[in-house]
Amino acid sequence: MGLGTQIRLSRLFSHSSGNLFGAAVDHFVGYGDARHGGLSDLPAALEKIIAAEPDSLTVQPGTAKAAWGPYAGKTGLIVQAGCFTADDRIHELITTPEDAVRLGADALAVAIPVNGPTEGPYLKWLTDSVRAAAPLEMPIVAHIYPRVFDDGVGRIHFDPEGIAYAVRVGIETGVDVIKVGYPGDEAAFAEIVKGCPVPIVLAGGPKTASLLETLTQIEEGVRAGAKGAVLGRNLWGADDVTAAGRAYAGVIHDGLPAEAAAKSATKA
Repeated sequence: MGLGTQIRLSRLFSHSSGNLFGAAVDHFVGYGDARHGGLSDLPAALEKIIAAEPDSLTVQPGTAKAAWGPYAGKTGLIVQAGCFTADDRIHELITTPEDAVRLGADALAVAIPVNGPTEGPYLKWLTDSVRAAAPLEMPIVAHIYPRVFDDGVGRIHFDPEGIAYAVRVGIETGVDVIKVGYPGDEAAFAEIVKGCPVPIVLAGGPKTASLLETLTQIEEGVRAGAKGAVLGRNLWGADDVTAAGRAYAGVIHDGLPAEAAAKSATKA
């Protein structure tokens, strides 16, 4: 790893805890409804997210170009290159490492699904991105989502076997950070993390029924060795984004138990 890559990664993992509390607004094609919900007003959503003080924000390149300017220097910027749906309705690599450099990003994210008949081209997304990023010292953060096809259509599914495979894909394609979902089994996840020479951060996962549920998953994942978590729907989709951010930071950075973090977030 060269100096430029080290410097960029150090900006993302700059908190004294060594962990990353990241936010993400980077998979809107999978959410569908542009008129309602936490992202209906994108500039307002970004303002709320930055007020929650994450260490980084991952966005699509167009969002960075149009709306990131007021927040430059306030938190790390990660630009998302992968654009897909689990059923392959959409499957495009839309950003290059050069684009990320021009946008002033600290890293390039590449989101892919694995398993199924289209896995090969997605793996090429990662290897091509790693190769192109190397001369620019641009870190690659891989978001890897295992799929199952038991209903005839691909869907994202987190279990220990799938997450272990996703992590191995990240290792073998040469990425710098691997983001995966929590498999629901702390002991199994600890084994996966222990065998991985690359930092692993948790994906925020599907929208949960409560803040406490998400915090509990993060608490278990960080205890198992994850270097933090990146929250999407469970941050910008919260009733109080700032309070939710305080709670996530409490678990990720301060080591608070989930219940204590949930209670402390509602006090300020």
